[in-house]
Amino acid sequence: MKRRLLLRTILPIALVIFLLDQASKIYIVHYLDLITIGRLEVLPPYLVFQMAWNTGINFGIPLGGPVMLVGLTLAISAALVLWVLHRRSWTMALGAGAVVGGALGNAIDRVLYGAVADFLNNSCCGFVNPYSYNIADVAIFAGAIWIAIKA
Repeated sequence: MKRRLLLRTILPIALVIFLLDQASKIYIVHYLDLITIGRLEVLPPYLVFQMAWNTGINFGIPLGGPVMLVGLTLAISAALVLWVLHRRSWTMALGAGAVVGGALGNAIDRVLYGAVADFLNNSCCGFVNPYSYNIADVAIFAGAIWIAIKA
């Protein structure tokens, strides 16, 4: 498959994920004012909007500051796109688009806020989840799993 066609797969998916992530953050964090109220029970305990600011990497694990994390995000995203283009796999391009879109959604948060805005929280069946996440995180994990399955 031609590289140009792969880019036409990766870039639109990345753009859609990026826009969905940012629109959800604008609506939930700012319009619903979760940034001030902190917690909003939607369908408790299955869906709760719970504000959290992630200054680290996954699950808040610290790793440098926002500038370093944005640089790392851009480098990993570029490396992933180049790797998928080299592999010439249309199915892996789908996953790469999801990962890149999610990564860029979280990177823009780091530029705007100095941290990633997380707000989704789910608990069930006696398990209380202490972590919040966002649409970008879902896209990153889903895309990475998709790539691992297709590799």
